[in-house]
This record gives sequence, C-alpha cells and structure tokens, in this order.
Amino acid sequence: MKRAIGYRRLACRAGPIQQPRRYPWLLLITAMAVLSIALVACGGDDEEAAPSSAPAGGTTAATQELTQPADESEMMDEMDLSELSGNVEVDGSSTVFPITEGIAEEFGLITDVRVTVGVSGSGGGFKRFCAGETDVSNASRIIKESEIEECAANGIDFIEVPVAFDGLTVVVNPENDWADHLTVAELHHIFRPDDYAETWAAVRAGFPDEEIVIFSPGVDSGTFDYFTETINDESGVQRQDNTTFSEDDNVLVIGVANELGGIGYFGFSYYINNQENLQAVPIDGGAGPVFPTTATVNDGSYAPLSRPLLIYVKASSLDRPEVAAFVDYYLSDGRPIIDSPEVGYIQLPDNFYTAIRQRVANRVTGSVFPGAPEDATLESLYGVQ
Repeated sequence: MKRAIGYRRLACRAGPIQQPRRYPWLLLITAMAVLSIALVACGGDDEEAAPSSAPAGGTTAATQELTQPADESEMMDEMDLSELSGNVEVDGSSTVFPITEGIAEEFGLITDVRVTVGVSGSGGGFKRFCAGETDVSNASRIIKESEIEECAANGIDFIEVPVAFDGLTVVVNPENDWADHLTVAELHHIFRPDDYAETWAAVRAGFPDEEIVIFSPGVDSGTFDYFTETINDESGVQRQDNTTFSEDDNVLVIGVANELGGIGYFGFSYYINNQENLQAVPIDGGAGPVFPTTATVNDGSYAPLSRPLLIYVKASSLDRPEVAAFVDYYLSDGRPIIDSPEVGYIQLPDNFYTAIRQRVANRVTGSVFPGAPEDATLESLYGVQ
C-alpha cells in the first residue's frame, strides 16, 4: 500500500502541468499520472498532514491536506458487513453506471443491502439527488453551479467523490474505412449546431459522399455536456438534424453499428465491451492522432477527451450504516471492478483513494471546482499528498 507523500518531500510531488486552457481536464489527469510516477520514485515513509474540512455545501481549499487512516481497511473493519441490511438508492450517469452496478452486485454478495442503480443521466440524477430522492448520484461531469444552489435550497449537503478516469470515445461503423482519425476541428464541423457537415465528404477531402448519421447521448447526460463544451465550446449546444439522442448508451452502440455513415460518442467502457461491433477513432488534439487506450487516458495523451468520473454522496445518508459501508466498499475492496474487463475504466492512484476515503469519513462537503485556479491539479484540489 502506497503512503501519501508528506510536506517535507516536496521535490517528489507532482506540480501543475501547463496545458491549453481549452482542455482543463487534461491538466488534472496528466498531473495525476505524473504523481503516480513520483510516488514510485520517491517511496519512503513520510509524515502525514492533519485533516481539515470545509463548511457544509461550500468548496474546499486547493491546499487542503487529509490524513491517511492508520490501516487501509480500518473503516470497513468497524462493522460486520454480513449483518448489514437496508436499501441504497443511486441514479445518474450511464457512463458511471457499469462501475456502480458492478460494485453494487459484489456488495450484495457480502451483505443483505439492496442497492438500486438507475440510469437517468448526470443531469437527471442531480435533479433527483438535489430533491433528496437518492443517496448517491453518478456523474460523468462535475456538478453545475445551478445544481449546487438547488441542493443548498433543499438542505442537501453532499460529498464529491472522484472514482475513476475515462476516455470519452468517438466511434464509427466497423465498415467505415475512411475515418482513420479526426481532428478536434473536424469533430466540431460534424457536431456544431449550425453550418455543420451533412456528409463525410464535407468533413475532409477524400472522404466519401456518405450521409453522416449521429448517435448522441441525451441532453441530461454528463457525457453530452462534457463533449459539447470541449468540442463546440459551449455545454449543451449540438446539432439536432439527423441525430438520435438517448440516455441509454446501448442504443447508441446499436445505432452506429447499423449505419455505415454513423458516428457517436460515449464512455470508454462501452467501446471496450462492444469493440467487435464498432471502430474507435483516434483523435488529434494538436499533437497528432491518439487512440483511446488505458495507457493514453491514464497519461493524459488522449486529449482533449480524457476526464474523471465521480459520484456525489448525500452527507446525511452516511448516517445509515448501509450507505456508509457501500461508499467505503466502493473506494476500497470494490475498486477492482473499475478496470475489470467487464467494465473497462481506469483506477485512480492508490493514495488518491486513501485521501478520498478520509474525505468521506470526515464529511468534507461541497465541490472543489467552483473558483479553482486554472493551473490547479486534481490532487491539490482534493488534498492528496
């Protein structure tokens, strides 16, 4: 088990990695990859920082430091999981769904707790969460200011919990033999809300005069918000013509697989589990075409479509042992589900989960992102040492 690096080992800590302003998540993910390397290089048994917390519903300081538990399984050991029962209600992102569903199934094998996992999209999940209807909200994007305000108005304090890395994957029909890669500008030409390319020939000289048919996540999807903000420079803005929208990524998979001119996008996991029926497109974010893989997502070279995945936990729900145990299991013994062949996402570094588990135990509420410096790293925002 890796230990968090203490304040006296600053030379071994990953500092800010400068990236273009347009791709903020790449900055955070690349820094986490460098931090992983730094942990291996530094090793040792360093001092731990003292815990701190933020006001309920507020944001946490970028310099916050959290203490590692004396034993990685300390919190889980305090309760007999076999005696647990009750219900945990989860809803939200279809991208995060495979992780939460897989962990819920494993958790159900060692407890009598029933974890119900819905798929209404990140936005739909936050609507239910901020109304107090769910205990946990899956999200493939960070919570919006308007959603923070809605939660606050309803007295819902939440804990923000990053759980994995994802590479949002652009896919085409397996018979498509022309789109060997696409640039960000070409993606914009395909997906922008006006003056868009109606045929592949309009995207690039040499492409065939095949009609473009789009299969897109629905407007309540965090993947939709992330893609449109990154590719079209405005969240929620995308062409409507010749487009099928769905919150169910399986609908998108089937659509692209059955349309020669089809193109769509969704989380890396759905591509990995359907790659016999789809073709992933390498993306050129300015440094040449890069194919989405575990390695390129983890090191940040798959830009600008690498991102963290999160869950949001209602603080008051942690008063119920079944919810507290489920969330802790999610961040500890349940983690192998994340990068299992059946799910196919990418785990965060070990020390990051340690810090987040302590964050949950300390009930540190609010989002770290509003007002965060542009050069902030993911580990600095969450107090990972």
